[in-house]
Amino acid sequence: MGNLVNAEAIRVVHGSRLLLDSVSLGVAEGDRTGVVGRNGDGKSTLLRILARRQEPDGGRVTHTGGLRLGMLDQSDASPPGATVRQAVVGDAPDHVWASKAAVRDVLTGLLGGLDAPAVGGLDAPLTTLSGGQRRRVALAGLLAGDDDLVVLDEPTNHLDVEGVAWLAEHVRGRWPAGQGALVVVTHDRWFLDAVCTRVWEVHDGVVDAYDGGYAAYVLTRAERSRVAAFTEERRQNLLRKELAWLRRGAPARTSKPRFRIDAANALIADEPPPRDSVELAKMATTRLGKQVVDLEDVSVAVEVGGAPKVLFDRVTWRLGPGDRTGIVGVNGAGKTTLLGLLTGAVEPDTGVVRRGSTVVVAKLSQEVRELDELADLRALEAVQKVSRHVRMGDRDVPAGQMLERLGFTAQRQWTLVGDLSGGERRRLQLLRLLMTEPNLLLLDEPTNDLDTDTLAAVEDVLDGWPGTLVVVSHDRYLLERVTDRQIALLGDGALRDLPGGVDQYLQLRAETGPAAGPAAAPAAAAASAGGEGASPAQARAARKEMARVERQLQRIAGEEERLHAEMVALATDHAAVTRLDARLRELAGEREELEQAWLEAAEIAE
Repeated sequence: MGNLVNAEAIRVVHGSRLLLDSVSLGVAEGDRTGVVGRNGDGKSTLLRILARRQEPDGGRVTHTGGLRLGMLDQSDASPPGATVRQAVVGDAPDHVWASKAAVRDVLTGLLGGLDAPAVGGLDAPLTTLSGGQRRRVALAGLLAGDDDLVVLDEPTNHLDVEGVAWLAEHVRGRWPAGQGALVVVTHDRWFLDAVCTRVWEVHDGVVDAYDGGYAAYVLTRAERSRVAAFTEERRQNLLRKELAWLRRGAPARTSKPRFRIDAANALIADEPPPRDSVELAKMATTRLGKQVVDLEDVSVAVEVGGAPKVLFDRVTWRLGPGDRTGIVGVNGAGKTTLLGLLTGAVEPDTGVVRRGSTVVVAKLSQEVRELDELADLRALEAVQKVSRHVRMGDRDVPAGQMLERLGFTAQRQWTLVGDLSGGERRRLQLLRLLMTEPNLLLLDEPTNDLDTDTLAAVEDVLDGWPGTLVVVSHDRYLLERVTDRQIALLGDGALRDLPGGVDQYLQLRAETGPAAGPAAAPAAAAASAGGEGASPAQARAARKEMARVERQLQRIAGEEERLHAEMVALATDHAAVTRLDARLRELAGEREELEQAWLEAAEIAE
C-alpha cells in the first residue's frame, strides 16, 4: 500500500536554529500517528510541511493524486461575519447536512446538538464566541468533511474529559479498517494511547518513529535509552546477559518479539511504585497533624441571570493528610468554587469549613500573571527569591536542582523570566509554589502549555511531595497518574466518589445526560417556582436580562477584537503579548458566564 504523503530529506531552519535536519518519513493509509516532543522543537512546523502549508528550506513533500487533506492548526482565522453554521456545514441546506449521521454526530459531540447550545446556536456569529468555542467550531467543521487524511494540531486543548473521549471514539470509527489516516499533535497522553498506532518524537532536528501508542512509546524509548547507556545503569549486568543471549543465534532471533516482552517485564520488575503512599502518608501526618480541611453540611448557591443556582447542597467532605484527590466535572458545576472553599476565598452559605491549625495552602491558578513583575529576573533568581532549597522527602534539594528536574538546563536557568515560553513560565510558577513548602497544594488545570516530557517531570516531582494534593484537570492521564482518588461534580449539588475513576465519570454522564448538568438547574428552579410556566412578569424580567447580557457580550466582542489587533501589532513583545493573552482569558471566562446567563433567561422568557 502506497503512502498518502511522502517527505524526503526535509530541512527547516528557524533563525539560527535547525528545526528539522534531513527528515524523511511517510503517512500511509490506516496510519494513526501521534506527534510528541518538547515545546519549540518543530512539531507544528512538521505538520504544516506535511500539509504543504509551509515550504521547507530543503527537501520535498509529495501527495498522492486526489488526496483530500484537512488540517486544524492553532491559528484562529475565521472569515468576517461568518456564523457557526457556515463554519461547520458551509452553505449546504439543512435537509442535506441534517440527513448525514456523521455530521449530526459531530454537532452533538462537539457543540451539543443540532441547536448547538454550547456556542449559542448555529446562527451565532463566530465573533461572539470565546477562543475555546471558536476552536470547537473549527474542529467540528473539519470533522464534518470526508477527508482522506486529517491533520490535527492540539485538538484537545479546549475539550473537557467528555469531549476528549468523544473525539477518540469518533476518530477510531471514522474510517473503515485500513483506510484514511490521522496525524495529530497533542499533549493528552490518554488520547495518544486510545487512538494512535504510531508515535513520532520530534527532537534535536530528527524524528524518531515508534510503534504503538503512548505507553508503547514510553517503554520503547526507555529500552533504547537503557541499551544506549547500559554500562551506567543499575541493572547493567542483566542487560549484558540479555544482549548476550540475543547474540547466541537463531533461537533468539526467532523469539525476538517474546524477548521484548520478557525483557521489559524483567527490567521493571524491581522498580518501586511511582510513590510510596505509606511513607508519604506518615510524613504528611507529621507535618500536617490529623486535620487538613473538613467540609460539614456545606451549601453554596449563586445568582446567575437572576435565577438561583445551587452548586453544593449540604455537602460533607473530609480531606486528610496525604490525600491525593482529583476533581472532574461539567463546566459550571463548581470546581473552582470548591477550591475556593478549601483556601478560604469562598465562604459557604450554610455549614462549616474547618481547617487544621498547621495547614499552609498554595494554589496554582490557570494564569501566570504573577510572573509579570519578575520579568527582569533570571529563572533561578525568581525561584531563589522564594527559597534557596526545598524539603523533598527526607532531604533538602537546592533551587537549581529543582529547576533541572523540571527541565531547565543550567544555561536556561539564567534566562530572563520575561523571555521564557508559556510552558516554561508554567513550570516556574509551579516550582515557586513548591519552594514555599506548602502542605496543601491545589492545582487548577496544571497541564496548560506543558509537553509530554515536562508533564512526566512534573509528575515525578509531585510523586515525592508528601503533602495533601487536590487536582482539577481535564487531563485524565494526569489525574489517574498523580491522584489516588477521584471525585465528580455532576451539577446536582453533590460530590460523588469515583471508585472506577474517569471511566465511571463518563458512564455517569452518559446515563444522566446533558439535562442533568448545571445548565438544567436554573431552568428547573424557575419551572418549579412558576408552576406550569413563568409568569408574565418573570418573562418580561427575563427578556430584559437577555437584552442586558447581549449588550455586555457585544462589549466583550469589541474588546476582544481590539486585543487581537494589539497582539498582532506587538507580536515580538513577549511581555505585552502575555499581558494581552491574560486579558483575553479573563474575557473568555466572562463570556462563558454571560452566555450561561443568557441561556437561563431565554428558558424563562419562552
